[in-house]
Amino acid sequence: MKRAIAAMAVVVSIGVAAASWFILLGMYDVGADTPHWNITRKLIEVVRDRSIAARARNVEVPDLRDEQLVLKGAGQYAAMCANCHLAPEQRDSEIRPRLYPRPPNLTEQRVDPKTVFWVTKHGLKMSGMPAWGVGHDDETIWSIVAFVGKLTGLSAEHYKDMVARSPPDEEMNSMDKGGGQEPGKGQETRIREDGADGRSQALSRRKLEKVAWTTITGRPRGAEF
Repeated sequence: MKRAIAAMAVVVSIGVAAASWFILLGMYDVGADTPHWNITRKLIEVVRDRSIAARARNVEVPDLRDEQLVLKGAGQYAAMCANCHLAPEQRDSEIRPRLYPRPPNLTEQRVDPKTVFWVTKHGLKMSGMPAWGVGHDDETIWSIVAFVGKLTGLSAEHYKDMVARSPPDEEMNSMDKGGGQEPGKGQETRIREDGADGRSQALSRRKLEKVAWTTITGRPRGAEF
């Protein structure tokens, strides 16, 4: 019995030593253009899915049928989500093929509202999915959830119409005011020139700038001084 325990201890020690050398020598390729080993991918997916399920199960879903809430979500989705999760009838984007793991195409699959809310608010480590809860209140996050629930089967024309009719973004107007720009002026000019697509691109860039600033400094954009 003692010999068996000793032999097991030796095997475990050798395994730990080998794993340590593997890690310290940088033998595992972490480049986003090289996929995980199959067993690594499956393990990460199980950990991710169980973690989300455990934290999202107690989320209370509000009434998502309100038309104004859905319209607000359309503008937010176009600004924050479409570059990675695509818009109706969009085959791909410039950034999406370069992300690993590749973000799900939300125009083709339905996702549980609790999951969408939790992932949108908290993000996912080492995936490229930002925590949009940094700088955005729950109402804004729920508006995105409400819109995502309507996204499957939506035509490109209907999508663009909803984005064009979405209400002004108070958070972006507030950021512009903090930076000394007339609230909404740049946004309105871009919308007149380029329509819904221009609005999506302009807001997306400014949203990402705001989240990056808040994440790095710990202060909301517009409070630089």
